[in-house]
This record gives sequence, C-alpha cells and structure tokens, in this order.
Amino acid sequence: MHFVVKFFPEITIKSNPVRKRMSRQLADNLRKLLRQLDDRIQVRKDWEKIDVIAPDAVSHLSDRIEEVLAHTPGIANFARVQQFPLGDLDDIYQKTLAAWGERLAGKTFCVRVKRTGKHDFQSLDVEQYVGGGLNQNTDAAGVKLKNPDITVKLEVRHDKLNIIEQLHQGLGGFPLGTQDPVLSLVSGGFDSTVASYLTIKRGIRTHYLFFNLGGRQHELGVKEVAFYLWEKYAASHRVRFVTVPFDEVVAEILEQVDDSYMGVTLKRMMLRAASVIAKELEVDAVVTGEAIAQVSSQTLKNLAVIDSVTDTLVLRPLIASDKTDIIRTAREIGTEEFAANMPEYCGVISVKPTTRAKMEKVEKEETRFDFSVLDRAVGNRVIQNIDEVMQDLRDDAPPVEVVTEPGNATVIDIRHPTEEEVNPLELDDTEVETIPFYRLSTAFQKLDTDKHYLLYCDRGVMSQLHASHLLDAGYRNVGVFRPEKPKANQ
Repeated sequence: MHFVVKFFPEITIKSNPVRKRMSRQLADNLRKLLRQLDDRIQVRKDWEKIDVIAPDAVSHLSDRIEEVLAHTPGIANFARVQQFPLGDLDDIYQKTLAAWGERLAGKTFCVRVKRTGKHDFQSLDVEQYVGGGLNQNTDAAGVKLKNPDITVKLEVRHDKLNIIEQLHQGLGGFPLGTQDPVLSLVSGGFDSTVASYLTIKRGIRTHYLFFNLGGRQHELGVKEVAFYLWEKYAASHRVRFVTVPFDEVVAEILEQVDDSYMGVTLKRMMLRAASVIAKELEVDAVVTGEAIAQVSSQTLKNLAVIDSVTDTLVLRPLIASDKTDIIRTAREIGTEEFAANMPEYCGVISVKPTTRAKMEKVEKEETRFDFSVLDRAVGNRVIQNIDEVMQDLRDDAPPVEVVTEPGNATVIDIRHPTEEEVNPLELDDTEVETIPFYRLSTAFQKLDTDKHYLLYCDRGVMSQLHASHLLDAGYRNVGVFRPEKPKANQ
C-alpha cells in the first residue's frame, strides 16, 4: 500500500525554515501514530509531500491507516496510489487501463493529470492519450469533461507515475506540536469539546482542566470525551488532565454571593484557578468554549469583568459561532453523543443573572468570599496523564475479569459508532452486539440476566472502566474481552 500525503496549504506558504519545521513535525507525528499499528509502515518526507508505505503483509490495516491520516492535523488531503517508474505515454495508458478499466464500465469519465518536473510531454498530452485509449478499449459510457461520473486522476512527479485510486480529505490545520500549548477548560458539553478540537486542529498541544462541581458521573463523562478527543486527534503528544474539586467553592458562592452575580463570580473563580494551574504546567493561555450571548454570563460586559482577574491570555475559539454550527461540528468530530448524554450538574443557577456586571459590584460581592476555600480546591487538584485518566475511577470498583477468548459469552462492542464502522469487530462463532458506551448503563438493564457479557474496545480502557461500574452496580455477568494482538513478523 502506498499513500501520498499533501500538506495543508498554509504550511506550503510559510518561509522555508518554518515549512521545513512543520513538515518534519508532521512526519514525526505520523511515524509515532503509525508505529502503533505496525512498525513496518514507513513514512518518507520530501519538500512537496509525505509518502506512507506499508508492505503487503499489513494490507488488512489499510482502513486503520486511512483513519490515522484523516484525523492527524496538518494534512490537506491524502491519496491511496499505485506508484510506478515513469514510462512513455503508452506505458502510462497501459498501467491506467489495468487500474481503472473495469471500474469505468457504464460510466462517463475524464482524465486529469498533475505534472511536476521536466518531461518531453505536457499534462494535456497524457490526458488525451490515456483518455482516448480508455474510451476505445473499455466499456465506459464515454468521455465527459464536465461533471463526469468518474475522474481518473494521475500524477507525474519527475520520474514517478502515481495512479490515484482514492482521494480523501484531511483534517487541515497545523501539525500538533508546532504551536505553544494551552489549557482548555472542559465541561464535556458541546462548546468546550469543540473549542478543544479547534485548538488541536491548529497544531496546539491541548491540556484539559475540569472543575468538578460535585458529580462523579459528570467527571467520568468529561474524562471519557477528553480521552476520545486526545486518542482520535492528538495521540502523537501526551497531555495532562487536571481535575479540581470545586464543590466547596460552589457552596461558598451560594452562601455568600448575591444571586444575580453568582454565575460571573463562579467564572472568575475558575479563571483564577486555571491561571495558577496554567503557570504550573508552563502554559501561557487558557481556552474556553464561550460564545457571545449564548448564556447570560457570556455578554461582552460580563466577559470583560471575568477576564480582569487574570493576566493569562484567554482564548475563545467559538466566540462568534452559532450554536447550530457548534453542534454540527460536534457531530462531525464524534463528540455530539458525548455532549447529549453528559450528566448535568447545575450547581450555580441564578434566578435573575446579570448581563451587565459592574466591576465594583462583583468586587464587593467577592469580599464576603473566603478565598482559602479556592486555595484549598487548587491545592487538592489531581494532575494525570491523559492516557491514565480512567484509573482513579476504577480503584474502588470490584476486580474485572479480562479474557482473551470469549468462549460462550456475548461480546458487546462499546466503541463510538465512528470507530466501530471503520473497523467492525468480527468473531467466528461468537455473538457480537454493538452498544455505544454512552448508552451502556441503561441498555445493560434490558439484557438477558442469564447470559454472560464481555465488553470490548480497542485499547481496553473504556471496556474495563464500564465493566467496573456495572459490577459496582451489582451486575455479576460482565467482564472484558481483550484479544491478543498478532505479533509482527520479524
């Protein structure tokens, strides 16, 4: 298998040193991610593109390779190609006929050629020669230059011929690690997850900060969506997940702060805490999912009052976004179901929240607030590597049975639907059900109690976590299926 990866256009217009640095970072990121699939996959970079080459022995991983390329920031598009040494026009035609001939039956088509280097022919010469040959020697419905059923794409690059089999859109943006890191305030809803995705897409290493207002299930949900974002779009770089217990802060606000100023005060307390943690992590900016006028605390007047508590840069990627656009993006990146099923905890709800907070008023309200409560919350923060965020939620749960063979059990694939579609779980002589993890707690109640069930996910993290919670809830007919990975040929 051979894939040709094209850089995001904004990379190609950078100065030579910056372009070289960014393209090198993208190649390094791909090597790290693809090595997790099979260490025989090669990544080769030149000035114009990156070639990803996999031996025939790993052809079964083609969908997984495409998944990595589609979700790695910095890629404009990528194509699966057949590559050959460049011959004459007839040789180009013969190779194109072998690749495309049968697929043109009954279809209109055209041939498009991109050419780089010096040759004794023009791109139009290739298009006319190959197109004429295909039209005469296949069962195609004919050549159609505008809006054909099929566009046969060829690339002539110096002494190589690339016959493009499939062209895929990339994520765009900049390679992860080319920009300074940020700390994203996440609640698990639509806004904060989309804001985090946008910073990742821009090449920013994005750490996560969660203020726990008192809900254990909410903490679980937020950790799951943060883990999902990292694993799908940012796994080339390890990041941190920080949890700050904020229930005492909420209680202090409820007791000491005027009703109309509770929301603004809570945001100011969060921003104070975030600034301390950002400095500890050597991060110069924090990210929020706020958008103008979406809720009462997000007016320009209120945001100015909120931001005044810190000198740390506050980034708001969604500031002018419509809610419908945010939800659409969440759907596209796979976080909509997380947000829609996120347990809610509304600890601070003002009856008549102010939309035009006055600095002197909020400062007066805060004089009654015991700031030792905030200091204690920050002091009790928990900082974890993102790939370890589930561990503390499993510590007190019953031990989970983990098996490599399902036996007579029914396997439940709990992965996100987009993951399951790309790489469906198929087991001989074993019943497989698909129940996304965010529906598992309610769906499991309806399953046959006389059957034994094994939960499955790619890395075994989500499956062990949810099996622990089901065991903790009193179910004893659940375990984890963790198949052994085949060893690569040496």
